[in-house]
Amino acid sequence: MSKAAFVGFGEVNTPVEVVIRKCKAAEEALKNEGIELVSVYPISDDYEEKDIAKALSALSGEKFDSLVLCVAGWIPTHAVVKITEYYRHLPMVLWGLCGWYEGDTLVTTADQAGTTGLRATFEGLGYKFKYVYDVIGKKTRSADVAFFCRAASASSALLHDKVGMAGYRDMNLYGTLYDGISLKKATGVEIETFEMLEIAQRYEKLDPAEVEKVINDRILKWHFLKPANREALEKAAGYYLAVKKIADERGYRSISIKDVDGMKKLCGFPPAPIFMLLSEDGYTTVPENDSLGAVTQLMMNRLTGQLAGYLEFYEFFESSVLAGVPDFVAADMVDGDTYTVLPAAFGLLSQGILNVSKVKTGVLTMSRLTYKDGKYVMQIIRGLGKTPPKWEECGWDKPAPQLSALEIEIPDVERFADNVACQHYIITFGDNRAAIRDLCRILGIDVVEL
Repeated sequence: MSKAAFVGFGEVNTPVEVVIRKCKAAEEALKNEGIELVSVYPISDDYEEKDIAKALSALSGEKFDSLVLCVAGWIPTHAVVKITEYYRHLPMVLWGLCGWYEGDTLVTTADQAGTTGLRATFEGLGYKFKYVYDVIGKKTRSADVAFFCRAASASSALLHDKVGMAGYRDMNLYGTLYDGISLKKATGVEIETFEMLEIAQRYEKLDPAEVEKVINDRILKWHFLKPANREALEKAAGYYLAVKKIADERGYRSISIKDVDGMKKLCGFPPAPIFMLLSEDGYTTVPENDSLGAVTQLMMNRLTGQLAGYLEFYEFFESSVLAGVPDFVAADMVDGDTYTVLPAAFGLLSQGILNVSKVKTGVLTMSRLTYKDGKYVMQIIRGLGKTPPKWEECGWDKPAPQLSALEIEIPDVERFADNVACQHYIITFGDNRAAIRDLCRILGIDVVEL
């Protein structure tokens, strides 16, 4: 749960019961949005600054990810800044409440006099903040405040998140490269590499009973369109266990594996079921050493709670794109209770267990963290996922499988194509653009909407 400090302000000459009433209503609205609060109000500009001291004392020793500055009436700038300066490292919301009508008369406590006096000051002081103001007769904007509080908690969590990456730069792709220091500075995420040799060594030392348990308790509960051979089942379970032991020991929340030039070429096994099992365990997963894809997934996961699976592009149409996967989808992208899988081979590869599950349809958000000319940018696109036409990727065993995919309607295919950054984009269901904008505002990452 996201936790924030809630500090309510009103000028010393404003009736204190009015300030308390307005702050309490705002506090309850924010709690109803699911935000845990450490609250202190009313804080005024009393001459001896007893209220300021009261606020600092109440917040001292508490742990929270953001500061909500609820302005319930006019307040001189100094009374707020004397508190915020202790927390200038945290993201903040400057939230101005509003007046009300008594009959045909508008009654105001000059809330927006307070916020407009503070906004430019906050900007000048370099605070990471969002300005939200309520409007008389409209629903309070507690949801907008909550978005930012959750984004603040996400940015805090990312500081300790690690991606575990087996190998590096699969297929010598340029789009999967990254600079560790700038990425850590921009997002907080650490990418830690480990060798595929370690996977192989651990695989060789596994207890056969452990492997058998994964096969019986996990893999065989998937919906198989035809039986898989024994070797494919054992490799799927064994390599999964090897990778999971590494991930658990080192605290990884995300996993990527060298795919084409790694597992497939060196181990003779397509790693799709490894990713599928890890996804069921709650890890975010992406193939082919896609470093920025993995970091995008963690950002989306922290914001939405979704596993934020990937899709890649196969065809562009006039008003939509065909986006699918040649291997697996995240567990929570599946339209159904379990994976639908098909043992199949592609080209010269040995048989693997291919995920051919139907993907959920509906409104979705495509996102991709990109790096261009020394600067990180987040691309976001609102789309509508629809059941794709019947299609196949050339090269699979006949009859070719119907790969997991969506036809995604997007606002401007040509503009997207002119700016597309990679073959992989990260998918979250729902329109999550506002939350992504808030997170990127906090991280200092520009957002481009396509």
